[in-house]
Amino acid sequence: MSVKKILISQQQPKTASPYTSIAEKYGVEFDFQPFFKMEPLSSREFRTQRINILDHTAIVFSARTTIDAFFQLCEELRVKVPETMKYFCTTEAVANYLQKHIVYRKRKIFFGDGTPQSIIGLIGTKHKGENFLIATAESSTKDAVTKMFETQNFAFETAVFVKPVSQDLKGLELHSYDLIVFFNPADVKSLYENQPDFKQDGIKFVSYGKSIVKAMEDAGLSIEISAPTVEAPSVAKALEIYLSKN
Repeated sequence: MSVKKILISQQQPKTASPYTSIAEKYGVEFDFQPFFKMEPLSSREFRTQRINILDHTAIVFSARTTIDAFFQLCEELRVKVPETMKYFCTTEAVANYLQKHIVYRKRKIFFGDGTPQSIIGLIGTKHKGENFLIATAESSTKDAVTKMFETQNFAFETAVFVKPVSQDLKGLELHSYDLIVFFNPADVKSLYENQPDFKQDGIKFVSYGKSIVKAMEDAGLSIEISAPTVEAPSVAKALEIYLSKN
């Protein structure tokens, strides 16, 4: 089967991306359609977790959506975050986003290189005595950062601040695509919420990341391409290798 149309279940990149060169080289068409969006938990939903934010002296952020949700919930719950609070962010971009909510220079903010290991390195021996709160999204799998904290025996709690909400995809003709790329278990949930009678038929699926594989297998979806791998660390590279062979 020759591949002509590929659906990426994410927002379209705002600038030129590797998908652009792949489209030109192999004559394929890319469409971009998020299957879900992240929304903040309501204060009522958050309270069910029985988390006291002020019990913690440091917070770990890995996404801008959780930062927005955190400060929104603090406002709703009338929680005044002390200036002594430390912030550990997975990337510099996430750390810089804190400026939307706090005066950056007055806070203790640290950022890694995008890996859980870099967060552990930032904490080191100097900050290991902090009581950490790891801000997460609602998910069926354990966050990689959380696993690292368990290994290090740090004092921490995890708290969900955002949840995936399915987009309206009822008008999306999925069978017009030869390949569909999924990144998150919420993609699968959204698929079947929108189209309960969906049958895979000739569609080939691409999975990116460990968390999505189990969700797809549980749903009975066969996976044609899995990434990341040593050979294909990104979706774009995985697609390029696949298209070069087909």
